[in-house]
Amino acid sequence: MADILASLRSLMASQSPPLDALLVPSEDYHQSEYVSARDKRREFVSGFTGSAGLALITKNEARLWTDGRYFLQATQQLSDQWKLMRIGEDPPLDVWMSDNLQKEAAIGIDPWCVSVDTAQRWERAFAKKNQKLVQTSTNLVDEIWKNRPPAEINPAVDHPLEFAGRSVAEKLKALREKLSSEKARGIIITALDEVAWLYNIRGSDVSYSPVVHAFAIVTLNSAFLYVDKRKVSSKVSSSLQANGIEVREYGAVSSDAAMLASNQLDQATGVNFGQNGVCQNDTCDNDLIWVDPASCCYALFSKLDANKVLLQQSPLALAKALKNPVELDGLKNAHIRDGAAVVQYLVWLDKQMQEIYGASGYFLEGEVTSKKIPNAPCRETMKLTEVSVSDKLEGFRASKEAKTCAELDPNSIYLFDSGAQYLDGTTDITRTVHFGKPSAHEKACYTSVLKGHIALGNARFPNGTNGYSLDILARIPLWRYGLDYRHGTGHGIGSYLNVHEGPHQISFRPQARNVPLQVSMTVTDEPGYYEDGNFGIRLENVLVIKEADTEFNFGDKGYLSFEHITWAPYQIKLIDLSILTPEEIQWLNRYHSKCREILAPSLHKNEMEWLKKATEPVSA
Repeated sequence: MADILASLRSLMASQSPPLDALLVPSEDYHQSEYVSARDKRREFVSGFTGSAGLALITKNEARLWTDGRYFLQATQQLSDQWKLMRIGEDPPLDVWMSDNLQKEAAIGIDPWCVSVDTAQRWERAFAKKNQKLVQTSTNLVDEIWKNRPPAEINPAVDHPLEFAGRSVAEKLKALREKLSSEKARGIIITALDEVAWLYNIRGSDVSYSPVVHAFAIVTLNSAFLYVDKRKVSSKVSSSLQANGIEVREYGAVSSDAAMLASNQLDQATGVNFGQNGVCQNDTCDNDLIWVDPASCCYALFSKLDANKVLLQQSPLALAKALKNPVELDGLKNAHIRDGAAVVQYLVWLDKQMQEIYGASGYFLEGEVTSKKIPNAPCRETMKLTEVSVSDKLEGFRASKEAKTCAELDPNSIYLFDSGAQYLDGTTDITRTVHFGKPSAHEKACYTSVLKGHIALGNARFPNGTNGYSLDILARIPLWRYGLDYRHGTGHGIGSYLNVHEGPHQISFRPQARNVPLQVSMTVTDEPGYYEDGNFGIRLENVLVIKEADTEFNFGDKGYLSFEHITWAPYQIKLIDLSILTPEEIQWLNRYHSKCREILAPSLHKNEMEWLKKATEPVSA
C-alpha cells in the first residue's frame, strides 16, 4: 500500500500544475453503483472493498470517506497509511479540504469518473479558498496499476420484445417527444441501465448487472450507440440499424459530444436534413442538450456549451421505473421461481445445520449440544454467509475467498440477502433465520423489524406521496425500543437490469422527496436492525404499486397501495407473537397461506412438506 501511495504522489508532483491532492471516487465512466474489476480504482489504492467511498491522497496523508454501512468494514480493511473519515461524524470532504489544504491548492480528478453534480459542488466548495479542481488528462491510478484486469469482450445481446414489452421504436419516439417538449435537440445518455433499456440490449460487463459498457446519444433525427464494436454481433448490429441506431466505437463519444454541441452531429450523418443542412421539421428552434447531472461524467459535459445545456434528471429514469404489463408479469413470475429457490435453499440448509452441527434446526428451539459433529458430511465446505447483490450491512457480506468467510454458527442469527437475474425480471429478497435457540432480545428485534415491514407493505396513500413520507412507517416499531437502521427502506427494481433502480426510493434521505410513488413502479420493503459484531436482521420483499380500492376518494386524488410479489416464509420461532397485534397475525397467516398456494407447483414433495410446516397458522 505504501508503494501505491508513493507512486501516486510521484505522478501528482509531475503534473502541470503539480497536484496537492488527488480524489479517487468509486465510480466508473458511467457513475455506476457497481463497477467491473478494472474500474475498482478506489479499492486498488485503499484496499477497502466496499462499494461506496471516496479516497483522498495528499502529499502527506491518505483519507477515505464512507457511510455508516461500511464503518466496521473500513476499520478492518484500511492500513495504517489511511485515516477513516466517517460520513455524518467527521468533517465532510469540502470542510476538511478548506481547513487542511493551503490556498490555491490544485486538486486533481479524472473527469470521466466524476459526475457533473459532484464536480460542480466541489468547484464551488474549493473556490472559497481559491483552491482549484484540475482535470487530469489521464487517470493517474491507471498509470500505476501494473496488473490492472484487462477489458473483457462480453457480447451484447438483444432483449426480446416478449420480455421488454415495448419496442425500441416506441421508446425512441417517446424520448424524442420529451426532448421536443423541453426544447432540447439531443440527449447524452451515460447510465448503463438507461442505455440497455432504451435500445433493448443486455450484456455482462458488470457482475450481477446485465449491462453493456456503452454510451448513447439521441437527437431529434438520429441515434447512436458507443460501444466496443467487438461486442456487437452482426445480428445485434442489424437489429440496432433497423431502429435507426448507428453503432460507433466507445471512445468516439467524446468527439461526438463536441460535434453535438456545435450542431454538426446530425449533419455528419446526413439523416433527416434537407439542402444546406436545414432541418425538415418544425423543431429546429430546439437548441438545448439534455444532460443528467447525476449520471453524466464531467468530461462529456465539458465538451458542451454550458449555456445551452439542460441539466435535468434523465427522462429515461422515470420511463424505465414505470413498468409495462409485460415487465410486471415477468417480475411476478421471476419472483415465484426465486421464492421456490429460497425455500429449496432453506430446506437444504436446515438439514445441513442439523447434520453437521447438531442444531435444533429451523423449527425447534433446543440448545446446540455440539459445535460440530465429527465426520459429518460436507463439513469442510460449510462456509456460508450473506449472499447479496445489495449493500446494507457490509460486516455480514459474503466473500469469494473461503478463508475470509464467516462460518455459520447454529447459535447465531443468519441473514441472507439474495437475488437473481432472470430474462423476465430481477429479484431481491432478504430473510433472517436462526437454527438454534434465539434470545428474547433477538426475538424482540426480529419482531419489531417484521412489524415495520408489515406496516409499510399495508400502507395506503394518496397519489403524489413520495417515499420520504412513508419511510417512517417501517421505523416506528423499532423506535419504540430506541432502535433504528442507517440505510433506506426501499429502492426500485429493474426488469432484468440493475437491482437498485430509481428515481424513486423510500428513505429518510432528502432525495426520496424528489419523485412521487406511482402506479406500476416496483419498490422494496426492507427495514432492518444491526448490532456490530453481533447480529443483523433484515426482511425484504419486492412490492408493486397499484391503485387502492378505497371506500372514499377525498380530494379526487386517487389512492395507492402495495402488492407483494415476493413469496418466502418468515421464521415463526424468531417471532414474539405477544408483540404482534391481531391484525398483524392475520396478515402473517394470510401471507403464508399465499406462499403455500403460489409456490406449490414449483416444489418437490419434501420441500412442500417443509414449507407447510414453516407456514402453519399461528395465534397469540
